[in-house]
Amino acid sequence: MKVYDRSAVVAALNVEKAIDLIEEGFAAYSSGRATVPPVGHLGLVEPPGECHIKYGHIHNDDFFAVKIATGFYENATLDLPNGSGLTIVFSARTGFPQAVLDDGGHLTDVRTAIAGCLSARYLAPSSIHRIGIVGAGVQAGLQLDYLQYATDCKDVTIWARRVDQATELAKQMQANGLRIEVVESLEKLCLACNLIVTATPSTKPLIRAEWIKSGTHITAVGSDGGGKQEIDSALFRKADHCIADSISQCVSHGESHYAIRDGYIKESNLKELGNIISGAQDGRRNDREITVADLTGVAVQDIQIAKSVLLSIESA
Repeated sequence: MKVYDRSAVVAALNVEKAIDLIEEGFAAYSSGRATVPPVGHLGLVEPPGECHIKYGHIHNDDFFAVKIATGFYENATLDLPNGSGLTIVFSARTGFPQAVLDDGGHLTDVRTAIAGCLSARYLAPSSIHRIGIVGAGVQAGLQLDYLQYATDCKDVTIWARRVDQATELAKQMQANGLRIEVVESLEKLCLACNLIVTATPSTKPLIRAEWIKSGTHITAVGSDGGGKQEIDSALFRKADHCIADSISQCVSHGESHYAIRDGYIKESNLKELGNIISGAQDGRRNDREITVADLTGVAVQDIQIAKSVLLSIESA
């Protein structure tokens, strides 16, 4: 069994190949060509933290993968990143471990950003005049970075609970040629932007339904575990299309869970991103519709990004 550290994984990652493979992975998942058991979740109280275990197999692949990701939200006091993790790749023929990608959670961060990119590709309006980023952490920055693979829009508004963090993120991202405004009003961001990404660990809604204008797309990536919520559940009733990366996961612990609980939609109202990608279900039909993508993170993303790294290493 080979072990690849973070530096080796980062060096081997081909972003465009990873995007293509994850796109294929979503389509395989939604068409029933993948086995993905329920997510394992361990919550810790003191200090507050969580561990997610996601695993699965895309049918006919030579391997399957188990990904372990952690989030400990007081790590900043220890001068450590909040998240970590690794992926173990096993042979689908023998069950023996083949490789460990000891990437410290980097691949989880990237595959989440890629899901945001794909959501924008398939669900955002044809003309994006301003991007809104809610949050200022690592994932917020990656979401903005990876949107370059979905749109050429350079005008951005950032909001975060801490203005200093939003300002720091803006400084970092302006080096990429983006024109960034930092605002203290989340309502102002929502009214100005027609592509909005939320990337926070919030446990209560931040975005109110009445702030969202016709023609807007919202990608919510923060609700990856029980108790998290970033957007008003009433927004699902207002939306023309409600898209889940995994319906089973989203009704369990995503934004969709709250919309169903509160009676704004039924599970049958949800469509899956993989079916939008494959064309099995329709997505946005015009630039007046409101679309919401609820992303909880699916094991096929971890399988496919691990595949992209290993293929790159093997071909080097």
